[in-house]
Order: sequence, then C-alpha cells, then structure tokens
Amino acid sequence: MAAVKRISAVLLLAFLVAGCGSSSSKPTTFTLAATRQCARSHGQILKPKRDDFIATTATGGAFRLRLTDNDVTVLFGRDPQEANSLADGYRRFHAKNVGVEDILRTNGNAVMLWKFHPTDADEAELTGCLK
Repeated sequence: MAAVKRISAVLLLAFLVAGCGSSSSKPTTFTLAATRQCARSHGQILKPKRDDFIATTATGGAFRLRLTDNDVTVLFGRDPQEANSLADGYRRFHAKNVGVEDILRTNGNAVMLWKFHPTDADEAELTGCLK
C-alpha cells in the first residue's frame, strides 16, 4: 500500500513539473509581416542598411524601424536557434569600439540591433509589437 502511494505521488509530481515548463503567454516564433504592421504605428519602417550582411541572411526577413531618437534593425530567424546564430554574427563582426551587448537583444526567433542603447519605453514598444 505504501509503494502505491509513493508511485502515485511521484507520478503526480512528474505531471505537475511537466505542466509548469510548457505554458507560455507569448509565442517564441514571430513573423515579419505582423510585427512590421504593429511597429509602423511607432515609427518609420525602412529597409535594412545595404551593408548589414547579417540582416540579409535572416531567413524570416528583416526591417529597420526609425524612432524619434533611435533606430533598430529587427531580424527574424526561422526559430530561436537561428536567431541566436544571427545574434552571434553581430557579436563576431561588430566594430571594436561598439559595446554590442548593450544594443543587441533576442526574443524567440527575433533579433533586435539598436543604434543606441534603447530606452525602456522604446524597448517595451517594440517587444510589444513582436507577433
């Protein structure tokens, strides 16, 4: 009888632990079209700069958003692993006088490279537009 209770407790614990990690309020795969549509209300949408080789390799596409006091290039990989590879490309090829970690963000399959350190408000607006 004690063994059955232990097995039941272990199964219940495993069920609860499995459920904890799987719920998410926001997807980790975002799309260029939906994100760009939302971002349009916050600034001017532009093509990525021609010399931004990393942006040209993003399989999900890329766009640049010009805000009042900052610009951000947003890239989309097919999955979070590709986004990490894109971010690694920026880390590898950045100018030596640029603190890239200060201006580089990833969220799911999206990579955001800011021109300057983003304000909390700008970062929140763009993150809220990831769809």
